[in-house]
Amino acid sequence: MFRFTKMHGVGNDYLYINAFTEKLPDDLPALAVRMSRPHFGCGSDGLILILPSDKADFRMRMFNSDGSEGEMCGNGIRCVAAYCHDRGMIGQTEFTIESGGQLKKMQLTLDPRGRTESVRVDMGEPVTDGERIPSTFGGDPVRMVPLTALGQTWPVTLVSMGNPHAVTFVPDPALAPVTTVGPVLECDPAFPNKCNIEFVHVTDRTHIEMRVWERGSGETLACGTGSCASMVASVLNGFIDRKAEVSLRGGKLTVEWSEKDNHVYMTGPATFVYDGVWLLDD
Repeated sequence: MFRFTKMHGVGNDYLYINAFTEKLPDDLPALAVRMSRPHFGCGSDGLILILPSDKADFRMRMFNSDGSEGEMCGNGIRCVAAYCHDRGMIGQTEFTIESGGQLKKMQLTLDPRGRTESVRVDMGEPVTDGERIPSTFGGDPVRMVPLTALGQTWPVTLVSMGNPHAVTFVPDPALAPVTTVGPVLECDPAFPNKCNIEFVHVTDRTHIEMRVWERGSGETLACGTGSCASMVASVLNGFIDRKAEVSLRGGKLTVEWSEKDNHVYMTGPATFVYDGVWLLDD
């Protein structure tokens, strides 16, 4: 038995466990699967643990709903930041969180009650080198390379934001075959660690729309790292300026790729849903 909190970032929902205070079972991938199940569990895109760190203020571990562990989650790390501040684990509004061995800087904006209204995350420099994504493609950047799924060619641009993304541009994300083409491209032999797949439409120089097939979770209502990767891929192809609003099925994020330091900055909300106690012991 342990306590947990459900939170979401523009509809990308995870179950958060404060591992400073809660004792967890050894098999965390199996726990993520059990807790994430709809009907039989809580229903979520995965499980995130909040842990001590020896090089940051906090550390997070993220497990997808299929039990696989991810390196980074943009919506998840905003929620961890809000949790740590709003639950009194840290008093500052600027601090660091470690994820997948990387340190990310948080900057919180508070509402009049002193609670988190939005979080700006320094996501670091995007990786555009094909081998480091990782993928079997060479070159830097890798733009509009063809992949085949279900008898159709999909030109993809590759970006890593701490996890791999392949971005393809479509006329209308609402009509894109996300749930059929997405899982095929996710497991394409070009991606040794699989890949997140984004279907993006450029509205104008400062707005893009996106749907995402997340590696290990399927289609989700939002993806923070995917929003950053989609924005970078759009800039690399000359479609947009370096700051844009990203519209997802669950809401909107603001993403900026700074010319000054080459870092990507993502800003968006983090929402508490409920606190619970996990009782199942299976």
